[in-house]
Amino acid sequence: MNKPLRRVSVFCLALVLALLAWATWLQAARAGDYMDDPHNPRVAIGKYAAPLGNILVGGEPVTGSAATSSTLKYKRTYKDGPLYAPVTGFTSQIFGSNQLESLYGGLLDGSDRRLQSPADAVLHRRAEAGDVATTIDAEVQRAGYRALGDKKGAAVALDPATGRILGMVSTPSYDPGKFAGSGGADQRAWKAMSEDGDQPHVNRALRQALPPGSTFKLVVAAAALENGLYSSVDEPTDSPDPYTLPHTRTTLTNENAAAPCRNATLRTALQYSCNTVFAKIAADLGQDKVAAQAEKFGFNDGKVDVPVRAAKSVYPKGMDSAQTALSGIGQFDDQATPLQMAMVAAALANGGELKNPQLVDRLTDGGGNTVQRYGPKTYGSGRAVSARTAEQLRSAMRTVVDKGTGSNAKIGGLTVGGKTGTAQHGVDNSGTPYAWFVSYAENGAGRRVAVAVMVEDGHAARNEVSGNGLAAPVARAMMKAALS
Repeated sequence: MNKPLRRVSVFCLALVLALLAWATWLQAARAGDYMDDPHNPRVAIGKYAAPLGNILVGGEPVTGSAATSSTLKYKRTYKDGPLYAPVTGFTSQIFGSNQLESLYGGLLDGSDRRLQSPADAVLHRRAEAGDVATTIDAEVQRAGYRALGDKKGAAVALDPATGRILGMVSTPSYDPGKFAGSGGADQRAWKAMSEDGDQPHVNRALRQALPPGSTFKLVVAAAALENGLYSSVDEPTDSPDPYTLPHTRTTLTNENAAAPCRNATLRTALQYSCNTVFAKIAADLGQDKVAAQAEKFGFNDGKVDVPVRAAKSVYPKGMDSAQTALSGIGQFDDQATPLQMAMVAAALANGGELKNPQLVDRLTDGGGNTVQRYGPKTYGSGRAVSARTAEQLRSAMRTVVDKGTGSNAKIGGLTVGGKTGTAQHGVDNSGTPYAWFVSYAENGAGRRVAVAVMVEDGHAARNEVSGNGLAAPVARAMMKAALS
């Protein structure tokens, strides 16, 4: 062989070897990347080649699958879609997925390696899809959804002893089944939802942080007791009425001018929702001590996962004394989700110990065998407040319901405690206020439930907006469903 031909042969051999090496590297090292690439049509084809696994409520599926005539052989279906959309999220052949549908997508479509048998692994085939069992109580969920009705708002019910989410409602809601497929109707349904000014796709229970108003007074009362500013909820406070904000000429008054707020006890101040008392307490404690207490309840934590991540609830920093005083009544820049305020109520109902909120009970394979189970976990470093502080504040919350501003939460045969809130909204309070209610209930057997309700818009006249009028009946319905 002459020299030029030999060079060409060597070069061609090198190209063949490089091609073999490249193909081997793709198969061995990059196969997973290509399989997971959303732009690879085989990913969607594989996902929808068989019926998806289901999301369960009370052991019953609230999702399903239906055969189609397209390349994507099955599409997701939903039972009572608007009722459970804040729990399930959606899976769409065009628009992807979110919430539980996304977080457990591999389990639900059979690609999760925990589901694979040895034969599945050898043959590179998908396993039978698994299921996601939630902690939701169908009756609690339904009660909250019906009670909210056409209001814009959200509600969360927790089992204080375990952190299990029994109900998570957001209204207005949407039907994820309307855009689960890939047709023109699905695209129009998605467009209509996306352009709806009421934002039905927003999970207000987890993702809508708004001023908590007077419900935040529970946090300030806890800080006062935990820091020894006052020894009990029945000790008189040092509280003028009206109260001049520190280093200003601005006076703060109370909504009810006839309320006995001057030097009121914490019990009376919660009963009548005295702004002057809690603004003064926040200023006396200082923002650092209030923040420390708020953070024990979950504020300023950007990683509260249920496992869907909640928006961060904020107790602000860098305030002056006047701003700190306003933060003590749940205004200034305070922000809280309904989940966060349910965590506050749950900690008090559970003797001061706060459990991580959890939406998923267990994951199972196609045969119903448990793949993973989620048990109760204590939030943070331990207690949010002492057992004594928790008992004191539960007692004061009962006074709010029995004799104060939370009368609409009363339930015959149950012990109920609560705190109302009406939060200012807009520049100079020009918007319709937000109505809040935070509560707990206990039955004769010692079982408890904690609920937080936020009504962003209840279609009521401005002077008729109140936590007791709009939000307390929703909490009452959910507590009754949980414990009756």
